[in-house]
Amino acid sequence: MSALLFSGVLFLVSWRSCESSAARALTCGTRAADLDPTAMVGGIPLRCPPHCAQRRLSVFGTTVYAAVSSICGAALHSSAVGHTGGEVLLSRLPGQQHYVGTLANGVQSQALSRWSASFTLQGLQDQRPQELIRDSGTNSRPAKKAAKKMSVKKVGNKDCQMDIGLVIDSSSNLGQRRFNLQKNFVAKLVAMLKVGVDGPHVGLVQASDLPRTEFLLSNYTQPKELQFAIKALAHLGGNTNTGKAITHTAEMLFTQRSGARRGRPRVMLVLIDGWPSDELQPAATAARHAGINVFLATVTQPTADELPTVPDRDFAKKAVCKDNGFFSYQMSSWFGTTKHVKPLAQRLCSPDGLLCSRTCYNSVNVGFLIDGSSSVGDPNFRTLLDFLAAIATKFDISDMGARVGAVQFTYDQRLEFGLREHDSKDGVLGALRAIPYMSGGTATGSAITFAAQNLFRPTAVGRNFLIVVTDGQSYDSVDGPALAAQNQGISMFSVGVAWAPMDDLRAMASEPKDEHVFFSQHFDGLEELVDNVVRVICHDFDVNN
Repeated sequence: MSALLFSGVLFLVSWRSCESSAARALTCGTRAADLDPTAMVGGIPLRCPPHCAQRRLSVFGTTVYAAVSSICGAALHSSAVGHTGGEVLLSRLPGQQHYVGTLANGVQSQALSRWSASFTLQGLQDQRPQELIRDSGTNSRPAKKAAKKMSVKKVGNKDCQMDIGLVIDSSSNLGQRRFNLQKNFVAKLVAMLKVGVDGPHVGLVQASDLPRTEFLLSNYTQPKELQFAIKALAHLGGNTNTGKAITHTAEMLFTQRSGARRGRPRVMLVLIDGWPSDELQPAATAARHAGINVFLATVTQPTADELPTVPDRDFAKKAVCKDNGFFSYQMSSWFGTTKHVKPLAQRLCSPDGLLCSRTCYNSVNVGFLIDGSSSVGDPNFRTLLDFLAAIATKFDISDMGARVGAVQFTYDQRLEFGLREHDSKDGVLGALRAIPYMSGGTATGSAITFAAQNLFRPTAVGRNFLIVVTDGQSYDSVDGPALAAQNQGISMFSVGVAWAPMDDLRAMASEPKDEHVFFSQHFDGLEELVDNVVRVICHDFDVNN
């Protein structure tokens, strides 16, 4: 502290407060735990951006905040800054017991039983004495010391960039001792997953009479913090209403407001000791439809005497993403579970095995509009079908996955098979190769209208794709029908062969035209286009989902 005398008045001023020009700029989500602890000694100036109040930020505590809190969220909560942002002075404190959750200034802070480090905030907006603000100087020495360098930790397994929701058993059936063993197992599991900013994110819900969210996907991005939070969990007791917990986790945890990341596979691991008190199938089905891969790990199987009391003996098969053995895991006891940590973590981090994730490969409807005109000829028509079969092979076709349908056209149109007609890849490939060649004229515009009306159902943007393959000029206009199909939410691809005019191809294709128009001089060259067509489909899907 330095003593300054102006007009007979003594002011005690912290020189660090005069250094706000050197304040480090934060994002709304930056937490105190993300900063270098060595730079937090004695207080550090920081600057919050405007509009953080419009975001859902994680804040734990009141006045004194757990280090896992968003700094700018805590600043809003404590009135250190307003909605326009501003500068604050952060002071580091030791860890506390019983952080209190309150609602203040539109920010709801959460309660937390304990944490290893804390902080407080002081607003720096015009905090210097007015006399000192007016006189910048001859009697005061300008501050030259820059704020210490702070770094945001970047850790995590980049090969496992999953959003993982853990549903743990907190029922009375488990008891306190086994609950503690379960927490130890979960703590080891997240350590094996290597949680981090660039790796997997983990949220947790406890299953009891009613589900309780303990922390969101965005709350902890450092492994030690996450393990500490898991070990601090309190046993709830009550029934094993796992179905309610699955529904709650699917609806509340896997949202962008709760920290779910766009384009990341969504995984839910459900732990059950014994069997559930409620029904799992409806909840698990809804989770699958939401693109969540549900894993179920059961511990201790019912005895012969207990079996009559189990409401549904097949609950495990009905709960998982797919009953293929990959999504189900059994442990005989909570004792000696360390040996199960690595194999379970490997399953959770296996993107190729996550069949229920919504991706371009398993969530799209692909329609083929096939030119069967006389200029194509039967041999080339077979080559064309091989090209379309190669595209279909790239997708995971199933009753809950991708769908493929086909229309052939000349002057007339014929629905060869609809999107819902074949629910397996083999079924689609067989149907494609069995299409008989029509022969006739070329009315591509009418065919586009027919396909849009008879092949597709209204759905979300980026789900319906129509691939038009033609070798010549259309006798009718394609502009109007193609635009109408696109307005219906259908992404249009045009594949031209031989004499197909580029003007028609570009008129049919969606924007950007250069990415949705493909051309080959010969039918034999179509196979070289397969990967690029699929790549653009996936790009369109990712942009819109």
